[in-house]
Amino acid sequence: MSKAVTNEEEYIRKPYFANRELSWLKFNERVIDEAADNTVPLCERLSFASIFNSNLDEFYMVRVGSLYDQMLLAKTNKKDKNAGFDNKTGMSASDQLKAIFDSTRSLLNKKDKIYAQLMYNFENYGVKIINFNDVEYADAVYLEKYFMNSILPILSPQVIGKKHPFPFLINKEIYAVALLNSKNNEKIGVVPCSNGVFKRLIPIPSDKHKYMLVEELILHFLPVIFKKFSVKSKSLIRIIRNADIDVDEAFYDEEMDYRDTMEKLIKERRKLCPVKLEYTRVLDDKVISTLCKELGLKKDQVFYSESPLELSFISKIQDDLRNNRELFFERRIPQNTKALDNNRPIMDQIMEKDLLLSYPYESMHPLIKLLNEAGSDDRVISIKMTLYRVAKNSQIVEALIDAAENGKEVVVLVELRARFDEENNIEWSRRLEEAGCRIIYGLDHLKVHSKLCMITYKDQDEVKHITHIGTGNFNEKTAKLYTDLALFTCNNGIAKETSMVFNDLCMGNVVENTNHLLVAPKCLQNKILEYIDEEINRARNKESAYIGIKINSLTDKVIIEKLVEASMAGVKIDMIIRGISCLIGGIEGYTENINIISIVGRYLEHSRIYIFGDSTRAKVFISSADFMTRNTVKRVEVATPVYDETLKARILKMFSVMLSDNVKARVMRGDGNYYKKGFGKDEEKINSQEYFFDESIMNNNN
Repeated sequence: MSKAVTNEEEYIRKPYFANRELSWLKFNERVIDEAADNTVPLCERLSFASIFNSNLDEFYMVRVGSLYDQMLLAKTNKKDKNAGFDNKTGMSASDQLKAIFDSTRSLLNKKDKIYAQLMYNFENYGVKIINFNDVEYADAVYLEKYFMNSILPILSPQVIGKKHPFPFLINKEIYAVALLNSKNNEKIGVVPCSNGVFKRLIPIPSDKHKYMLVEELILHFLPVIFKKFSVKSKSLIRIIRNADIDVDEAFYDEEMDYRDTMEKLIKERRKLCPVKLEYTRVLDDKVISTLCKELGLKKDQVFYSESPLELSFISKIQDDLRNNRELFFERRIPQNTKALDNNRPIMDQIMEKDLLLSYPYESMHPLIKLLNEAGSDDRVISIKMTLYRVAKNSQIVEALIDAAENGKEVVVLVELRARFDEENNIEWSRRLEEAGCRIIYGLDHLKVHSKLCMITYKDQDEVKHITHIGTGNFNEKTAKLYTDLALFTCNNGIAKETSMVFNDLCMGNVVENTNHLLVAPKCLQNKILEYIDEEINRARNKESAYIGIKINSLTDKVIIEKLVEASMAGVKIDMIIRGISCLIGGIEGYTENINIISIVGRYLEHSRIYIFGDSTRAKVFISSADFMTRNTVKRVEVATPVYDETLKARILKMFSVMLSDNVKARVMRGDGNYYKKGFGKDEEKINSQEYFFDESIMNNNN
């Protein structure tokens, strides 16, 4: 590890810090471990393998791409010699990249073994992905005819030479490459294999459950494609490009149209430099060297894979096996909440008492119904909402459009910088604007990540509000896949401060002070620290002191240091962190009072919960913010207190059940690694996600 210097002071290594990037890779290892878990149905295990792959792609596109840029900056600019320096572990950008590449090789090897075992298991159901050497004669004749008639005519092969420069390789697309020989003259041939026209899986005529990947068929017929050459070696490759564009830098000009600029940036992202090359088979050293030279890669950015380079084709296999119900999770349908009377308007019921929805165990339908009611209710004056990620065919956005067309004032903040959802959000912003909604795009240098909706209505001569604050997006699709919480309330204090958030966003400002909500960037991190300090003071006074936190990631160094201080003071701290944790719990003398678990299961854990104090006096918040610096001080995030005692008790119980999970929970130990929590012979098995679904079904049936 390099001995880096930052802020003109010698870096001091502290034992309770973990590197952010390596912690994320450990999270993705927990994902691939689900693919190896024999208690998970076979088709679902294949899904976890695919999720692992897509997760890794995005990690390289964003995090590795950013680190690579920072490494180059540190080498070329003395003023930025600490670019990419990790102030928690003392690793330079190049240190981190080396560790990432080493870990990636290990993970890909693990994934290959798991994938091979999965496909072996699928053979028991007649399903097999084969290559050309495995087919019978009649099938080979069919495949050759299929290739000659349906594939070859639309291929775009290229031989690299002086008159044919190296082609632009599209991010995440698969290419066949060959080392070609003609009259002792070696050249490289490249053939795109995924142009959007070909079917990825080609069925084998003699057996409807046997398939060949189209890239394997193209690879086999490279001698036909390059018929004037002899093919010395051949392989399949795929590159991952940096996607970490600097959005803020693009908006330095006030006169530039925000939406048009975002569209240009999306196009620019597709052309950014490669950060990773994957290949299958045996790729000749000469070809690797040429590819690295042309793509600007080093050998340690080249990775071998025995399994297919991209796994989206698994949906076809799963569709073929839908009748084998044992291969899939038990079908679960989000339940209607028992807290509402379906025969009464939802608006009227929320006016009487607060409502908490827990997704995916409960349906998002009440939110959609509420918006539809508000859009046609004569009492309603306006609807305001923040949109970060929405579904492709969003009923929520359609409800906003209907409300605007009904003459309601509809103000929508559409965050066009939601990474990889930009195009979808651009299209929805146009639709909303055309319907008469007032559209705003957030703040310079600050993404708006809060999940807010405010309905303003008149009750006789008094103006009142229904406020929604959630932990997840207004997205009907992810509400069935992610665990999230949504609070609906008429509390005046919460409404007043939510209105303040919207007003400041419309004017390009941020909230400076609050009494109820925690609102980043100015009054979330500091208030979290104050609440932790309260527990520290109690512990030092020999009183009960407790903190419970459920988040997706923990990287905020200021909060981490305060949590360590709390642990050393004797505060009991339970943390449920799905992904990154730059804090290592269980280290004697520092974090022995911090218990960290991660739950990776059927649903993506996404809800954020903050608890300060034991159950007798707990302050409970739900939030859109993880404890990452980007969330706590660099975005607009909102956490809301839960004041209703019944709802507060419900959240505390949920947190307790998750802590008790001994099926999908993994416990971090003092070495920074995660271990299956497990259960004793006579101990009750608790899968928290299944527990909550069973509970919602039972409540619905009573």
